[in-house]
Amino acid sequence: MKSIFSSSGAAPFDEAYASTEDIRALYQQAFRYFDVLGIDGVESLQHSADLSMLNQGVTFTVYSDARGTEKIFPFDLMPRIITAADWNVVEAGVVQRMQALNLFLEDVYHEQKILKDGIVPTAQVMMSSLFCREMSGLNPPGGIHVHIGGIDLIRNASGDFHVLEDNLRVPSGVSYVIENRWVMGRVQSKLLNQYKVRPVDHYPQMLFNSLISLSNRDNPNVAVLTPGIFNSAYFEHSFLANQMGAELVEGQDLLVDRDVVYMKTTKGLQRVDVIYLRIDTDFLDPLAFRPDSMLGVPGIMNAYRAGNVVLANAPGNGVADDKALYAYTPEIIRYYLNQEPILPIIPTYLGSREADLRFMLGNLAELVVKPTDASGGYGILVGSHATKKELADFRVALAANPDHYIAQPIQQLSTHPTWVEQDGNKGFFPRHVDLRPYAVCDVNGDVKVLPGGLTRVALRQGSLVVNSSQGGGSKDTWVLYPNASEVTHA
Repeated sequence: MKSIFSSSGAAPFDEAYASTEDIRALYQQAFRYFDVLGIDGVESLQHSADLSMLNQGVTFTVYSDARGTEKIFPFDLMPRIITAADWNVVEAGVVQRMQALNLFLEDVYHEQKILKDGIVPTAQVMMSSLFCREMSGLNPPGGIHVHIGGIDLIRNASGDFHVLEDNLRVPSGVSYVIENRWVMGRVQSKLLNQYKVRPVDHYPQMLFNSLISLSNRDNPNVAVLTPGIFNSAYFEHSFLANQMGAELVEGQDLLVDRDVVYMKTTKGLQRVDVIYLRIDTDFLDPLAFRPDSMLGVPGIMNAYRAGNVVLANAPGNGVADDKALYAYTPEIIRYYLNQEPILPIIPTYLGSREADLRFMLGNLAELVVKPTDASGGYGILVGSHATKKELADFRVALAANPDHYIAQPIQQLSTHPTWVEQDGNKGFFPRHVDLRPYAVCDVNGDVKVLPGGLTRVALRQGSLVVNSSQGGGSKDTWVLYPNASEVTHA
């Protein structure tokens, strides 16, 4: 029987292939499972998975697609499998970064010791468009600014996990982690039961426990603040609110009276104690930030300043996940924790540095260049995939506004078998992937990492852009239990 798997196009490090012909022991049972199903069997399962996603309303907005923006979130049936040993490294590294970046935020909005000691250039922080002066001197509960984090990781040619970027404002995608697992349980429970996989469906409880720990009121009321149904991640907002038993609200549903936030209900006003923010800081309060914002709540920053409401994540976190600051994160970890970074970062060039800028301008074809304050894969130049005109236009933009860009050597992201059509044939072919683990932090600074995460996959052959907003898909991520055989054969 001919296998429906092919290693053609695999990266130097592939998650499932140790070499062109050698399948890692971890994946052999999964390969056998899908080979027995064959093309027709996998197609049938994929249809069932897509139908399940549709029925659950699991959608994401792809703004770049002129045919229509609202789409079923692309889901691939082949799970990404991570050993307990590899996960231990990921988990420890994510905890370390969350702790260090929380300390950094508390410092830069108060004493600014790290700036005075010259570890991070003062201009890097104070001139950043993401530095929130309204947060200066404010004391969030426990000094914790990052309550929910999503840390983007890749495996490059070395096979080691590296940090690609930190997401400390409104990291999205965790609802798809849970939905992916539910879909796997529905359409291929047999394979799931053959592996000893750690659960992920307790995340809403993890998040809720973290949020209520931040309030000093008994039985605090929690709300999720969404920009509304047209936001690309609205499904997630409603999903998490429902799973936590929290209220899903828009700005117009809230009001501030005497520095206390209330929700409008049919029974009158109800106090809100903790708000999980799913809108950017700029739109949070038209009295403090953008006066034209129709999404926020007038006066909510005064209520926050008075200690009458908790905002999670705290406003102003963007200064810590600015892509330019990323270059300084190893030193930030050493400065606050007196530890060596567990997870290395990608070498990063800053347009604000004269020598780096010269290198960037002269080597665009070998670099990935990113705007420092963008997200979702927008505004990125992948030099090796760019046309001569695109390179020339980007060179002009970079020279005109160098502080706005960083660059990194193009990384050979690991690949993973993915169900696609390639060269006229359907099967599992290698596609590039990354990983976004999610962590929550409570008022005591205790960080918990969900044992899994969102594996995003670039569905186009050779593409390195995995972002869902750019048409990428996702996989279920299976973290195995420790001290157990990798698979069972019952």
